[in-house]
Amino acid sequence: MGKVYYVSKNVGLGMLVLAVAALATIIALSIAYDKERAKNRGKPGDEATDSTSMPPPPTTPFIPKEPWDHYRLPDSLVPLSYNVTLWPRLEPDARGMFVFTGHSAVVFRCVKETDLIIIHSNKLNLTTFYGHHAKLTGLGKATVPTIQKSWLVVKTEYLVLQLHSRLAVGSLYLLYTEFLGELADDLQGFYRSEYIEDGVKKVVATSQMQATYARKTFPCFDEPAMKAVFNVIIIHDRATVALSNVQPKIKSTLDSVIDGVPVSVTTFEPTERMSTYLLAFIVSDFVKIQSTQNNSLLVRIWARRKAIADRQGDYALSVTGPILQFYEHYYNATYPLSKSDQIALPDFNAGAMENWGLITYRETALLYDPMLSSTGNKERVTTVISHELAHMWFGNLVTLQWWNDLWLNEGFASYVEYLGADYAEPTWNIKDQIILSDVHKVFAVDALASSHPLSRREEEVNNPAEISEMFNTISYSKVRSSDRISYLNTFAFNNTVYTDLWDHLQKAVENTPGMHIPHTVHNIMNHWTLQMGFPVVTIDTRTGSITQKHFLLDPDSVVDRPSQFNYTWFVPIKWMKTGVEQQQYWLLQKTVSGEDWVLANTNVSGYFRVNYDLYNWDRLLSLLSTNHQALSIINRAQIIDDTFNLARAKIISTTLALRTTKYLSKERDYIPWDSALRNLDYYILMFDRTEVYGALQAYLKKQIQPLFEHFKTITANWTKVPTKHTDQIHPNLKSTVYCSAIAFGGVEEWDFAWRMFKNATLASEASRLRAAMSCTKAPWLLNRYLEYTLDPTKIRKQDATSTIQYVARNIVGMPLAWNFVRARWGYIFQQYGKGSFSFSNLINGITKRFSSEFELQELKKFKEENLHVGFGSATLALEQAIEKTTANIKWVTENKAHVLKWFTEESK
Repeated sequence: MGKVYYVSKNVGLGMLVLAVAALATIIALSIAYDKERAKNRGKPGDEATDSTSMPPPPTTPFIPKEPWDHYRLPDSLVPLSYNVTLWPRLEPDARGMFVFTGHSAVVFRCVKETDLIIIHSNKLNLTTFYGHHAKLTGLGKATVPTIQKSWLVVKTEYLVLQLHSRLAVGSLYLLYTEFLGELADDLQGFYRSEYIEDGVKKVVATSQMQATYARKTFPCFDEPAMKAVFNVIIIHDRATVALSNVQPKIKSTLDSVIDGVPVSVTTFEPTERMSTYLLAFIVSDFVKIQSTQNNSLLVRIWARRKAIADRQGDYALSVTGPILQFYEHYYNATYPLSKSDQIALPDFNAGAMENWGLITYRETALLYDPMLSSTGNKERVTTVISHELAHMWFGNLVTLQWWNDLWLNEGFASYVEYLGADYAEPTWNIKDQIILSDVHKVFAVDALASSHPLSRREEEVNNPAEISEMFNTISYSKVRSSDRISYLNTFAFNNTVYTDLWDHLQKAVENTPGMHIPHTVHNIMNHWTLQMGFPVVTIDTRTGSITQKHFLLDPDSVVDRPSQFNYTWFVPIKWMKTGVEQQQYWLLQKTVSGEDWVLANTNVSGYFRVNYDLYNWDRLLSLLSTNHQALSIINRAQIIDDTFNLARAKIISTTLALRTTKYLSKERDYIPWDSALRNLDYYILMFDRTEVYGALQAYLKKQIQPLFEHFKTITANWTKVPTKHTDQIHPNLKSTVYCSAIAFGGVEEWDFAWRMFKNATLASEASRLRAAMSCTKAPWLLNRYLEYTLDPTKIRKQDATSTIQYVARNIVGMPLAWNFVRARWGYIFQQYGKGSFSFSNLINGITKRFSSEFELQELKKFKEENLHVGFGSATLALEQAIEKTTANIKWVTENKAHVLKWFTEESK
């Protein structure tokens, strides 16, 4: 019998409202990978193709006929445990290839009669036994059928064994395989990372299994619901250390000689029951710093020797302990493992990955130098660590059943990362930045007709590209809190679907005396998770009416996806009247009227935009002009963001939105300014190639001048660090200084930055230089830089697509990057797009400025001409780019004259 949990009425209602509001939270990281290097790769160029390119689409849709034609595993077999041995070679073989060898034995139970064994295997050369790719034995009294034949299915990435007779329900069997794979530099599965230290090239064997790459390391049942216990042995060079999810067994690392090679053999403790995508295997000569928490938990930070020697891991170690302690209290559950390793990798395509007990990071997300890194670098390290540690419970202990419910993992972690970071650094007020980092960001995507619900139907998410496409802003940022404790206890070491969460919330409501909600938790929450988008709530203070409507950035766009709820939501509204908080109400239960100013969605507690009658807008704008601090920082940012987007949707006038920026000459807080600049950035992108740009610059200079003078004063003309500011100014200014120097310089300055970039020993410094080099105004330098992105000896594969985006951000570089990507799409897609989570960012980054009919036609032509190549995880991004460009064309046509007139008049 499950335990019953009681919560206070206020706390319970608070938890429910947070969940109902589905507050958008962080995108934090875009988990992204590349596909394995093509064996017969051609030289990248305008006509680059290779033997592994995708074939032209068939004239008729592919209809699965056999079990191995489906991307989802049959439900006849359930794995219990694996014994996996891996031996990565950190030196190339006679063919110049880096490889790994290994063998695996998986014990599974038959739960439905079948004469087929279907298990994932991708890009592995399997040893044959008597003509078959595996050996099958029975355990206990199980009679083992003989293998009739075996084969590999490339499309669905399966090893299939056809048996002469059926497996018996309830019996246990063992499937043994031996294999060889390439330790490629493709950033997925078991792969290699390279770096130079003290003039010596060093190689790391590391891994990235999420979402579908464990099968590239060893044959396995590679779905999140197929949890098992893993017993791992790693064979490695004696000068290296082997790491995995759990600790090595005591005195288990033994020296040996295998095939004439002196090696060490490290045997690890059995893991907890876990999913394949959370496995991690690493071999390197990295070193560590460590601490032990009060509960004897071992916390370690691993990195390159020089990085540790320069104390770049110290800050990460100092915040990991407090964040873990916070989560143990927050979840009311101790950390499930005996150690917490975190490692910074030179090559890693995601921001970080929550492998259970061995979290992998980009160096920029884990390493921090107090003398050279900026405050922004420090904030990133804290929030990414907090996000990944949150997964140790929510995602790893309790895991999604299938990738259509990815938001159960990422959405919750994206919210609580702010709580953990706030606990570690309470003076930062970082929780307020949820509005900037998440709410405003997800609004921009979820307001498109091509958006998607938080939870898709399982049949909509099947192949690796569709799975990768789920790792987007919606899944990460459109979610909030829940009744976490009983949920975690009930589903520990198991899998779950979203309805399990609603069940536990409903129990909390029913067991809290006096709590009332208008409908069941299932009904309320399904409105938010099973349909895309969000409402704009309109309050008319003249009539007292409150209405809602599906908010679309382009009101003329057509919503093709039907909704069983007709795009209506249960909306809990927190509001204030003339500065006084009012009782919270559910939409349509209360009317609001009067002559006083009204503000709804206080502190952006709900996931919706707010519109008012013109009289109330005028009252709010007057308040901003005379006493802006009467409104919270968050609500000042909200008013700006809501008005600019309401204007783009033609709900209010563009000039009304622009009027919200007039008070900024008096604003001294960061969050409202950031909200304004993010929204004005759209105007810059739309108009920086037109005469509007000059007037816009003049207006911005006028508004920013008082802020500049303010900081000039408190820094004594930029000579001292102001009171309560502990950061050093110079590292925070480096990005701007570097970019300006490159922009106003020539080839000499660019080449100097390139040398500094190649010699940088701090990852965040290298990242700043890499972005700055895209600021040059010389087309030939930008074209040369674009060519560098296809050479991993110059630009690491993990940085290639973001570097192209940096170039596209430059007004000179945008057409160059667009031409570059179009000309080399086949090669770029082959290398980076087939299963990459963040590949969609490339399309988004290049097309941000598109606002002409010519650019729209080019975009559509690009789509048509590359259907035979494909777009992978960027498929939805391409559709959204076409939708956004169409909307941009309309907006520019309708608003250019008004905007020019307004900026011209207000800049005087």
